Amino acid sequence: MSLKPRTDYRFPDYLAAEREAQDVKHEYLAGEVFAMTGASFHQNLIVANIVRHLGNQLADRPCTVLANDMRVRVEAMDLCAYPDIVGLCGEPSFYDEREDVLTNPALIIEVLSKSTQGYDRGDKFALYRALPSLREYVLVSQSRVGLDLYTREADDRWMLTAYTHLGECMRLESLGCTLDLAEVYAKVELG
Repeated sequence: MSLKPRTDYRFPDYLAAEREAQDVKHEYLAGEVFAMTGASFHQNLIVANIVRHLGNQLADRPCTVLANDMRVRVEAMDLCAYPDIVGLCGEPSFYDEREDVLTNPALIIEVLSKSTQGYDRGDKFALYRALPSLREYVLVSQSRVGLDLYTREADDRWMLTAYTHLGECMRLESLGCTLDLAEVYAKVELG
Protein backbone atom coordinates (compact mmCIF):
# COMPACT_ATOMS: atom_id res chain seq x y z
CA MET A 1 0.00 0.00 0.00
CA SER A 2 1.11 3.55 -0.70
CA LEU A 3 2.50 5.67 2.11
CA LYS A 4 0.60 8.78 0.95
CA PRO A 5 -3.12 7.99 1.24
CA ARG A 6 -5.87 10.41 0.31
CA THR A 7 -8.30 10.95 3.16
CA ASP A 8 -11.14 12.79 1.49
CA TYR A 9 -13.07 10.03 -0.27
CA ARG A 10 -16.44 8.58 0.58
CA PHE A 11 -16.89 4.99 -0.62
CA PRO A 12 -19.20 5.88 -3.57
CA ASP A 13 -16.63 8.50 -4.74
CA TYR A 14 -13.80 5.97 -4.48
CA LEU A 15 -15.79 3.32 -6.36
CA ALA A 16 -16.70 5.67 -9.20
CA ALA A 17 -13.05 6.72 -9.62
CA GLU A 18 -11.79 3.14 -9.37
CA ARG A 19 -14.23 1.95 -12.02
CA GLU A 20 -12.84 4.60 -14.37
CA ALA A 21 -9.18 3.78 -13.68
CA GLN A 22 -7.37 2.06 -16.53
CA ASP A 23 -3.90 1.13 -15.34
CA VAL A 24 -3.93 1.30 -11.54
CA LYS A 25 -5.79 -0.26 -8.63
CA HIS A 26 -6.49 1.25 -5.23
CA GLU A 27 -7.81 -0.12 -1.97
CA TYR A 28 -10.16 1.89 0.19
CA LEU A 29 -10.36 2.07 3.99
CA ALA A 30 -12.61 4.52 5.83
CA GLY A 31 -12.03 7.46 3.49
CA GLU A 32 -8.39 6.71 2.68
CA VAL A 33 -7.34 5.48 -0.75
CA PHE A 34 -4.13 3.48 -1.18
CA ALA A 35 -2.43 2.77 -4.52
CA MET A 36 -1.65 -0.91 -5.05
CA THR A 37 1.75 -1.95 -6.35
CA GLY A 38 2.37 -4.64 -8.93
CA ALA A 39 2.99 -8.21 -7.86
CA SER A 40 6.23 -10.14 -8.37
CA PHE A 41 6.63 -12.97 -10.87
CA HIS A 42 6.58 -15.58 -8.08
CA GLN A 43 3.50 -14.04 -6.46
CA ASN A 44 1.65 -14.18 -9.79
CA LEU A 45 2.84 -17.75 -10.37
CA ILE A 46 1.59 -18.85 -6.93
CA VAL A 47 -1.79 -17.18 -7.54
CA ALA A 48 -2.09 -18.86 -10.96
CA ASN A 49 -1.13 -22.25 -9.48
CA ILE A 50 -3.74 -21.97 -6.72
CA VAL A 51 -6.53 -20.78 -9.01
CA ARG A 52 -5.80 -23.55 -11.52
CA HIS A 53 -5.60 -26.24 -8.84
CA LEU A 54 -8.80 -25.17 -7.07
CA GLY A 55 -10.62 -24.32 -10.29
CA ASN A 56 -10.03 -27.81 -11.68
CA GLN A 57 -11.59 -29.34 -8.55
CA LEU A 58 -14.57 -26.98 -8.74
CA ALA A 59 -15.32 -27.34 -12.46
CA ASP A 60 -18.55 -29.30 -11.95
CA ARG A 61 -19.63 -27.72 -8.67
CA PRO A 62 -21.41 -24.49 -7.72
CA CYS A 63 -18.23 -23.00 -6.27
CA THR A 64 -15.91 -20.43 -7.85
CA VAL A 65 -12.42 -19.03 -7.34
CA LEU A 66 -11.40 -15.64 -8.73
CA ALA A 67 -8.01 -13.94 -8.82
CA ASN A 68 -6.66 -10.43 -8.36
CA ASP A 69 -9.31 -8.15 -9.85
CA MET A 70 -12.41 -8.98 -7.81
CA ARG A 71 -13.00 -6.23 -5.29
CA VAL A 72 -14.32 -7.31 -1.88
CA ARG A 73 -16.41 -4.92 0.21
CA VAL A 74 -16.45 -5.20 4.01
CA GLU A 75 -19.27 -2.80 4.82
CA ALA A 76 -18.89 -3.04 8.61
CA MET A 77 -15.27 -1.85 8.38
CA ASP A 78 -15.73 0.56 5.43
CA LEU A 79 -13.16 -1.42 3.42
CA CYS A 80 -12.88 -2.29 -0.24
CA ALA A 81 -9.87 -4.47 -1.10
CA TYR A 82 -8.44 -6.62 -3.89
CA PRO A 83 -7.55 -9.98 -2.33
CA ASP A 84 -5.20 -12.15 -4.36
CA ILE A 85 -7.84 -14.92 -4.50
CA VAL A 86 -11.46 -15.16 -3.38
CA GLY A 87 -13.66 -18.23 -3.29
CA LEU A 88 -17.34 -18.80 -2.74
CA CYS A 89 -20.00 -21.46 -3.12
CA GLY A 90 -23.51 -20.67 -4.22
CA GLU A 91 -24.78 -17.32 -5.42
CA PRO A 92 -22.45 -14.34 -5.27
CA SER A 93 -23.69 -11.20 -3.55
CA PHE A 94 -22.58 -7.85 -4.97
CA TYR A 95 -22.45 -4.28 -3.73
CA ASP A 96 -24.55 -3.13 -6.71
CA GLU A 97 -25.73 -4.12 -10.18
CA ARG A 98 -22.24 -3.70 -11.73
CA GLU A 99 -21.24 -7.05 -10.16
CA ASP A 100 -17.63 -5.94 -9.66
CA VAL A 101 -17.62 -5.68 -5.85
CA LEU A 102 -18.22 -8.98 -4.04
CA THR A 103 -19.70 -8.91 -0.53
CA ASN A 104 -19.88 -12.61 0.41
CA PRO A 105 -16.60 -14.49 -0.10
CA ALA A 106 -16.25 -17.70 1.92
CA LEU A 107 -12.49 -17.89 1.32
CA ILE A 108 -9.82 -15.22 0.95
CA ILE A 109 -6.22 -16.06 0.06
CA GLU A 110 -3.39 -13.52 0.23
CA VAL A 111 0.12 -14.20 -1.06
CA LEU A 112 2.55 -12.46 1.27
CA SER A 113 5.24 -10.05 0.16
CA LYS A 114 7.85 -8.30 2.30
CA SER A 115 5.94 -5.04 2.06
CA THR A 116 2.45 -6.41 2.85
CA GLN A 117 2.95 -9.39 5.17
CA GLY A 118 2.54 -7.44 8.40
CA TYR A 119 -0.66 -5.78 7.16
CA ASP A 120 -2.05 -9.04 5.70
CA ARG A 121 -1.42 -10.92 8.98
CA GLY A 122 -2.65 -8.14 11.25
CA ASP A 123 -4.93 -5.24 10.37
CA LYS A 124 -6.19 -6.61 7.06
CA PHE A 125 -7.13 -9.94 8.64
CA ALA A 126 -8.94 -8.05 11.41
CA LEU A 127 -10.89 -6.13 8.77
CA TYR A 128 -11.75 -9.27 6.77
CA ARG A 129 -13.01 -11.03 9.91
CA ALA A 130 -15.97 -8.62 9.92
CA LEU A 131 -17.33 -10.43 6.82
CA PRO A 132 -20.05 -12.78 8.13
CA SER A 133 -19.61 -15.02 5.06
CA LEU A 134 -15.85 -15.53 5.53
CA ARG A 135 -15.06 -19.07 6.70
CA GLU A 136 -11.35 -19.34 5.86
CA TYR A 137 -8.38 -17.02 5.39
CA VAL A 138 -5.14 -18.36 3.92
CA LEU A 139 -1.75 -16.63 3.92
CA VAL A 140 0.84 -17.98 1.48
CA SER A 141 4.56 -17.30 1.76
CA GLN A 142 6.41 -16.74 -1.49
CA SER A 143 9.88 -17.01 0.06
CA ARG A 144 9.52 -20.46 1.72
CA VAL A 145 7.05 -23.33 1.85
CA GLY A 146 4.45 -21.99 4.21
CA LEU A 147 0.67 -21.66 4.24
CA ASP A 148 -1.29 -20.50 7.26
CA LEU A 149 -4.95 -21.51 7.28
CA TYR A 150 -7.23 -19.57 9.61
CA THR A 151 -10.62 -21.22 10.05
CA ARG A 152 -13.64 -19.57 11.69
CA GLU A 153 -14.97 -21.84 14.44
CA ALA A 154 -18.66 -22.11 15.44
CA ASP A 155 -18.05 -19.75 18.38
CA ASP A 156 -16.50 -17.15 16.01
CA ARG A 157 -12.93 -17.83 17.19
CA TRP A 158 -10.30 -18.34 14.50
CA MET A 159 -8.14 -21.49 14.54
CA LEU A 160 -4.68 -21.48 12.89
CA THR A 161 -3.28 -24.53 11.12
CA ALA A 162 0.20 -24.12 9.62
CA TYR A 163 1.48 -26.13 6.63
CA THR A 164 5.24 -26.17 5.98
CA HIS A 165 6.04 -29.22 3.82
CA LEU A 166 5.58 -29.75 0.08
CA GLY A 167 4.03 -33.17 0.73
CA GLU A 168 1.15 -31.70 2.74
CA CYS A 169 -2.39 -31.15 1.53
CA MET A 170 -4.67 -28.48 3.01
CA ARG A 171 -8.40 -29.14 3.27
CA LEU A 172 -10.52 -26.08 2.46
CA GLU A 173 -13.92 -26.75 3.99
CA SER A 174 -15.36 -23.50 2.61
CA LEU A 175 -15.09 -24.86 -0.94
CA GLY A 176 -15.07 -28.58 -0.17
CA CYS A 177 -11.71 -29.17 -1.86
CA THR A 178 -8.01 -29.53 -1.13
CA LEU A 179 -4.90 -27.49 -1.82
CA ASP A 180 -1.75 -29.54 -2.45
CA LEU A 181 1.33 -27.56 -1.40
CA ALA A 182 3.41 -29.11 -4.18
CA GLU A 183 0.89 -27.63 -6.65
CA VAL A 184 0.96 -24.23 -4.93
CA TYR A 185 4.74 -24.01 -5.33
CA ALA A 186 5.08 -25.64 -8.77
CA LYS A 187 7.84 -23.82 -10.72
CA VAL A 188 8.41 -21.37 -7.85
CA GLU A 189 12.06 -20.81 -6.85
CA LEU A 190 12.05 -20.43 -3.10
CA GLY A 191 14.71 -18.29 -1.42
